[in-house]
Amino acid sequence: MIYEMTVQVRVANMTEGQRYYETLLNRPPDFNPHDGFAEWELLPNCWLQVAEGTSTEGNGPIRLGVMDLDGERTRLIKDLNIEHFEIFERDEVPVRWATFSDPWGNRLGLFEYKDEEATYEKLQQAVRR
Repeated sequence: MIYEMTVQVRVANMTEGQRYYETLLNRPPDFNPHDGFAEWELLPNCWLQVAEGTSTEGNGPIRLGVMDLDGERTRLIKDLNIEHFEIFERDEVPVRWATFSDPWGNRLGLFEYKDEEATYEKLQQAVRR
């Protein structure tokens, strides 16, 4: 039985990396066990680890669900100086999505459900866990 998950990205400079991910996630890390490492619990038992080291090109993307994809794109372009990135959607797919990279080449992304009821249901599931 799988009961927890961690995903790790690596950054060349931990000070800059932590600041970048604090801005991306809108909060400080939940856990800093030692130098060169920070962790955020994004959902119950789902952790994003940022570690100092050499990033792996072509990894990911790690996509994060958001309620307002257009608003988050605007915020990230402004706050993190990310180049404008495209939002995609297809009729047969229930979400809109976008992909971008952090300064170390880690591929990241965002998505939002097209249907407000689906978004509400996902939020309720996350709260119940």
